[in-house]
Amino acid sequence: MNAYESLSLMELKQWEKQFLGAKGGMLEQWTRSVQNRMYRLVPPRVDAALTAAVKGMVRTVMTGIDFMPKDPPKRWLTLKERDGEAARLLDRYKKIAAAEGAGTGAGGIMLGLVDFPALIAIKMRFLFELAHLYGFDTRDRGERLFALHVFQLAFSSANKRREVYERVRNWDKGGRPPSPEAFPWDTFQREYRDAIDFRKMLQLLPGIGAVVGAWANYGLLEELGGVAIRCYRWRRLEAQG
Repeated sequence: MNAYESLSLMELKQWEKQFLGAKGGMLEQWTRSVQNRMYRLVPPRVDAALTAAVKGMVRTVMTGIDFMPKDPPKRWLTLKERDGEAARLLDRYKKIAAAEGAGTGAGGIMLGLVDFPALIAIKMRFLFELAHLYGFDTRDRGERLFALHVFQLAFSSANKRREVYERVRNWDKGGRPPSPEAFPWDTFQREYRDAIDFRKMLQLLPGIGAVVGAWANYGLLEELGGVAIRCYRWRRLEAQG
């Protein structure tokens, strides 16, 4: 292990403590209270659209066709090179997500509904490209399932985070589920909805939707990227021994 890899391992261990130690505090309680009020103001089709988007995403990931990168996995890069490219990849996808959120946010509720599946697709394309960047082949159904669990981890509640994290961290040591069909998409849908609701519901409000849409999508990609890059970095370090 070279100096860069040793420093990366130290950073990952520090991040792990912070990530697993984060508790749902007063801010989370306040957010959920606001969410409950907003549910009474937003048409039921908003929640139905998100449920359908998540369910469709899980099905699409299992086939792998829509999100598959054109380039093969990069198996020759050093960890430092992978991390540098990962940062640039995330920056590009944050800008893509922000532009998409601004466009749909400006259109009110109907275009806002379109943003739910569009944002999920952007996130999954990012994860598939990231997997290939760290040398993992998404033509393998197991790797597609891993990406789905990373997605779930990034938006898990404080109560569920450790359970999902343990599965992700032990993926190559028998942590993966017995079959892709065992993925709890219904639980994941609720966790994801709760994680993004406050920001995305604001996007549906007239007058501020474009600004909020860009802000929300940029932030959601940043959250996903921070977790995903570390998950793949862990696996790369362990694969190298």
